[in-house]
Amino acid sequence: MARPSAQTSRTKPLRIRAGVASAACVALLAGGATTLDGRGAYAAEPNLVRNAGFESGLSGWTCSAGSGTTVSSPVHGGTAALKATPTGSDNAKCSQTVAVRPGSKYELSAWVQGSYVYLGASGTGTTDVSTWTPGSSGWQQLRTSFTTGPNTTSVTVHTHGWYGQSAYLADDFSLTGPGGDPGEPDPEPEPPAAPGGLTVGTTTSSSATLNWNAVAGATGYTVYRDGTKALSVQGTSATVTGLAAATSYEFRVSAVNGAGESAKSAPVTATTRSRDDGGHNPGSGLPRHALVGYLHSSFANGSGYTRMADVPDTWDVINLAFGEPTSTTSGDIRFALCPPSECPNVETEEEFKQAIKAKQSAGKKVQISIGGQNGQVRLTTTAARDAFVRSVAAIIDEYGLDGLDVDFEGHSLSLDDGDTDFENPRSPVIVNLISALRTLKARYGEDFTLTMAPETFFVQLGHQYYGSGRWGGQDPRAGAYLPVIHALRDDLTLLHVQNYNSGPIMGLDGQYHTMGNADFHIAMTDMLLTGFPVAGDPDKVFPPLKPSQVAIGLPATSQAGGGHTSPAEVTKALDCLTKGTACGTYRTHGTWPDLRGLMTWSINWDRYGGWEFSRTFDGYFGP
Repeated sequence: MARPSAQTSRTKPLRIRAGVASAACVALLAGGATTLDGRGAYAAEPNLVRNAGFESGLSGWTCSAGSGTTVSSPVHGGTAALKATPTGSDNAKCSQTVAVRPGSKYELSAWVQGSYVYLGASGTGTTDVSTWTPGSSGWQQLRTSFTTGPNTTSVTVHTHGWYGQSAYLADDFSLTGPGGDPGEPDPEPEPPAAPGGLTVGTTTSSSATLNWNAVAGATGYTVYRDGTKALSVQGTSATVTGLAAATSYEFRVSAVNGAGESAKSAPVTATTRSRDDGGHNPGSGLPRHALVGYLHSSFANGSGYTRMADVPDTWDVINLAFGEPTSTTSGDIRFALCPPSECPNVETEEEFKQAIKAKQSAGKKVQISIGGQNGQVRLTTTAARDAFVRSVAAIIDEYGLDGLDVDFEGHSLSLDDGDTDFENPRSPVIVNLISALRTLKARYGEDFTLTMAPETFFVQLGHQYYGSGRWGGQDPRAGAYLPVIHALRDDLTLLHVQNYNSGPIMGLDGQYHTMGNADFHIAMTDMLLTGFPVAGDPDKVFPPLKPSQVAIGLPATSQAGGGHTSPAEVTKALDCLTKGTACGTYRTHGTWPDLRGLMTWSINWDRYGGWEFSRTFDGYFGP
């Protein structure tokens, strides 16, 4: 409430009619701005958002892909609230265009509930704004502000969730500031123009990526496949999945806003590639059983440098170690070949790129691995998240790589105090990593390979301890990979936990298992393929992964890492897990002949050891 003048306050008590005082106080308590009207009374600034509480259904609002509806419970105020449900390809964006004045400041707020809920404004003429909450079980108010540009007469306010997440709620929007020119009626909104520049990008045997030019005034776009609506998006690109191999499709795109839909663009034709499984599993591009190895491309590490062209064909996935950040929290990842001073036999950049192409022509996958022991990556901010996406994409594009391996170790991932639900993480380093990986997957499409190489501390230890715990005091890194794996399980090509450099870990049998023998690998892998309660909570179970998504991580030699396991013991573990034989005292919860295979640190160390690892286990799985 605005204060009276100093003279008035000192000479006599301020007297305000009860009705005026009540209205002003209510406005302040509700978060609205107040001004003096012509009679000296206090009046709240008008809310420029129409149907701000959704009491009239979705009148005045446009929600993408029919994602929005209204509900009568729970509500923040009044009798209704917005409920919008994202999908894997749509973030359930609901928006409204509002008349404003140029060069004016505005305050935007809304009450929201749910995980990953965003509030923002676009078309401001200066800097578009957005704020968000990673999760809330009750109503939470989001606030932001902006100043319009010198020629801006309308802005679009919006809320949205996140791809593949659960439904969110929003209510009681408020946009305060000068309304549109009171001397002129608000112009009737018009549908946007048809998009131009529609082109076909990457195609696979089951998907096609489309790109087009942005349309002024559009709040979203609709993609049509052979005349039928395929999906709705907010950006100027989309990947249409679920297509048949070696088939031609016609695509058109329209633009939409609150006034309606534009005419469709000129058509383009995309032809999917033919599918030649060659024994591969659809969608992964890998053989049924695979060997995964890390190649020391940026350092020697005592094992000597191995040129890409000299990597044997036994390796199905080659992870380039490592891409590392310019600083721990920058998100800016860089990769360079080992310097000649350290690796005298290093190839040239061009030779390296040509060797990658040759491996890919032979059906191998070559990825950039991010992190490692020395490459601590903490995406603490959205700016770091976006830098991560840009810089990793630049490396992938520069070398023509197939995907990304996440090898975050040390203190890269940890859970904030109170972040106790792996299904709904709130810690920025976790949430931002999930968002970045989803963005990269969407950018490159179905054939993009995504693998992860966490230590047991970050995965299986989560069976006993998760983060700092309900009462605090535990190591916040315990189980910290679980929310990342769980959120991306539908996009994950391979998880190969490092079953080395590990302390004892409790298995599903309630016993502790120590590394270096078949028992350890059987118990650790059984947990991934069976699922397990997190922090011992039977109501919070980490679901099992598919056998085709799991490989066992091992050091190639005793020099490569603690917990080296002899080939004979590794063979016992594989026999138990894939055939149900040689299991020893541990009883698995199933038999999984489709277990994908083995990962090793590293190709260089295997070469140092006379190729014992790859020769032994390439032969185990057969040709």
